[in-house]
Amino acid sequence: MSDNPETSLAIIVMGVSGSGKSSIGEKMAARLNIHYVEGDALHPAANVEKMSKGIPLTDEDRWPWLDVIGQQISASLAKGEGIAVTCSALKRVYRARLRTAAAGHLYFIYLDGSKELLAKRMGERKGHFMPASLLESQFQTLEVPTGEPGVVTVNIDDTIDGIVEAALKGLAAIR
Repeated sequence: MSDNPETSLAIIVMGVSGSGKSSIGEKMAARLNIHYVEGDALHPAANVEKMSKGIPLTDEDRWPWLDVIGQQISASLAKGEGIAVTCSALKRVYRARLRTAAAGHLYFIYLDGSKELLAKRMGERKGHFMPASLLESQFQTLEVPTGEPGVVTVNIDDTIDGIVEAALKGLAAIR
């Protein structure tokens, strides 16, 4: 994929809950001087309520949410503005749908970590609607994006700054 400088850069920061998508996405967007969107804020109220009750989302729950994210990306690219969005993007078909919305001009930063580390992080979070009990269902749903185009995999067993640096280096290498 070849893009113009950051003005047309579209990134999804992806991974299971607790992987640090929000912290990494926000910091990457700031470093790249592009717009940041918290994907969780785009969930319909019914999805948030379901997850708050410990009920995993189905594909049917996720499609409208993914379409809203895709619309945000498409609109930013149409205006020549870069964007970084957080989105679990757990399945290949979800990522394909997002790539289609971005007309193929989309990169993924996959935040990879062990179940133990992620469970610890989720247990330490305060005020998030996603309970730690849903972590296992996220891992069951996850289709690791190995071999897909435009994907940078970053291990999350590091500081936020270290993770962001690794993600930016990986992104530079594939652009």
